[in-house]
Amino acid sequence: MTPEYLSDNPAATVYRRLEEFAKERKFIGKGPLAVALVVTRHAHILRLPLDPGRLLTERQGQVLGLGRAAVQIILKSHGIERVLAEEGGRTSRGSIEKMRDYVQFLNSLHADSLGFDLPTIEAFWIDRVRAFFAGKPLRLRLDSAWGVRAALRQLTAQVTARQKASPGMQILGTVMQHLVGAKLGIVSGLPTISHHCANANDQNKDRHGDFDVEDAAIHVTTSPTEALIRKCSENLTQGKRPIIITTGKSMMTAEGLLENAGIAERVDVIEFEQFLATNIYEHSRFRITERRSTFERILAEYNVIIAVHESDPSLMIELGSGR
Repeated sequence: MTPEYLSDNPAATVYRRLEEFAKERKFIGKGPLAVALVVTRHAHILRLPLDPGRLLTERQGQVLGLGRAAVQIILKSHGIERVLAEEGGRTSRGSIEKMRDYVQFLNSLHADSLGFDLPTIEAFWIDRVRAFFAGKPLRLRLDSAWGVRAALRQLTAQVTARQKASPGMQILGTVMQHLVGAKLGIVSGLPTISHHCANANDQNKDRHGDFDVEDAAIHVTTSPTEALIRKCSENLTQGKRPIIITTGKSMMTAEGLLENAGIAERVDVIEFEQFLATNIYEHSRFRITERRSTFERILAEYNVIIAVHESDPSLMIELGSGR
């Protein structure tokens, strides 16, 4: 909705076109918002019309200047201190495509001689950032008639729907990783578990997987790849026991890749919902009265992990009742 202060202003036309563009091109989520902010600042310096080729890095693999520091400088100029994206959208697949779409849109506004100013456009995206930070969290519903896996399946379906609306964002993988981390810390009674941003690289010498527990290297993924299987092979040569936790649909893919690599008998593949559900039942001693409290503890830990390691508060999960 166009802000009231623009209702009788020529800028209202530009604002409405921005709203239409954001909706049609799915400029939602931290990655696309970061692209819009950085490209708008480029337009201040380079002037319109923009050449999208000049907004690429030397190797043409990333959007020029797209990173946390640049994005946070823009946000801070509007009084926003919260981090929009750890990588500023740099690692989001599709950032270059988003940049090209947005440049084409800005150039079309310029060609139409609408008399707009870039501060007004930047204000639009800042409003979107504020709305993003105020976004509603995910919701895990518990119904007495449901099994634990049914509740988890309802949650993953909700996450998948949100991911489809935000192309390039790996929301399901992020939620799965941090739920597994919360479960490891709360349900299993393990010593301190190290958590990391879902986009953090686990290839450094101190990390063998998403989680390292005793001799186990735990990998959480929605889409097993050959690169992951190579990582599992490396785990084995380093005396680690690799475990892959993935979705039900991806289990056959993981097992097939492991078979091709000749290590199928040495790597456990566990379905995500089953991994959580089994321990929840055991920890609650199969008592329905304790099942909810177990969920509550896991979600409380999960939300702390999200607050500390991720920049998207809408990834937090509320616990509700009923359908």
